[in-house]
Amino acid sequence: MRIAVFDTHPYDERALTDANAAGEHELEFFEERLHSKTADLAQGFDAVCPFVNCRLGERVLTKLAGFGVKLVVLRAAGFNGIDIAAAARLGIKVARVPAYSPEAVAEHNFALILTLVRKTHRAFNRVREQNFSLDGLEGFNLYGKTYGALGAGRIGQCALRIAKGFGCKLLAYDPYENPSAAAEIGFEYAPLERVLAESDVLSLHLPLSEQSHHLINEAAIAKMKRGVVIANTSRGGLIDTQALIDGLKTGQIGGVGLDVYEQEEGVFFHDLSDQPLQDDTLARLMTFPNVLITSHQGFLTREALGAIAQTTLGNASAFARGETLVNEVRPA
Repeated sequence: MRIAVFDTHPYDERALTDANAAGEHELEFFEERLHSKTADLAQGFDAVCPFVNCRLGERVLTKLAGFGVKLVVLRAAGFNGIDIAAAARLGIKVARVPAYSPEAVAEHNFALILTLVRKTHRAFNRVREQNFSLDGLEGFNLYGKTYGALGAGRIGQCALRIAKGFGCKLLAYDPYENPSAAAEIGFEYAPLERVLAESDVLSLHLPLSEQSHHLINEAAIAKMKRGVVIANTSRGGLIDTQALIDGLKTGQIGGVGLDVYEQEEGVFFHDLSDQPLQDDTLARLMTFPNVLITSHQGFLTREALGAIAQTTLGNASAFARGETLVNEVRPA
């Protein structure tokens, strides 16, 4: 198949090229994100391969269908940027990568948490300036604390295992409970209100949906323990950013680690170091010393990139052979 790969970075190209070593597919890489102004680049291709910040609404999908595109192979788990119902009406199949390396995201989640609770980011900057004072660097032990996971799927379970290793008490909220996983790992399912109220560290691992959008809002933050640490490596839209800022200003929230942000499109994955940041809300977040932001890099390990590439091209191969698309996304 001829596949147009959008929103490409060097690490994407390396991983997909390695996975396509046998030359089964013809890949062309574009740095541009796929949206209404770039859809014309897909002319002459059988499939498109977008990433999380591409936008495939009905207008874009109609264009793609007119070009003869029959398949969208998303190289990510989330598909909220694609109008799945419109794709189905236009006869375009959509396939995703439901799981690649849940350990990669869970481990990055704890990189954020540990940095926040031990203030190693601030210590690093001090020592580089030959300031070896420990004043203001007091943290807290994870041992004995309550770790609350909102979402206990593959990534959430990996994170809960890590938290167990630190000696945390484990709580989880998930609309779809898995009692066998809870018994094997040793966590307890609880209602959302209880997880919010009892967690010292709150970790987000839910998909973004109408139900989960702004799940962390002003009312939810008010129910949390004062000084709670929040980490989000899932979807930016799970958090109402203004409510988060308000919670940080009052001290209700003791620290925040974000690998995702609800308005990250056009900012994350780009070098903007030579221009003013146009997002005032993100700029405000970055002024807090107890906020740590990374640019959606939770997936960025060699193992995860390899798994993503293999599954993405495997989806394309299955479609080309007329096989069932096990990773197909269908309208609700």
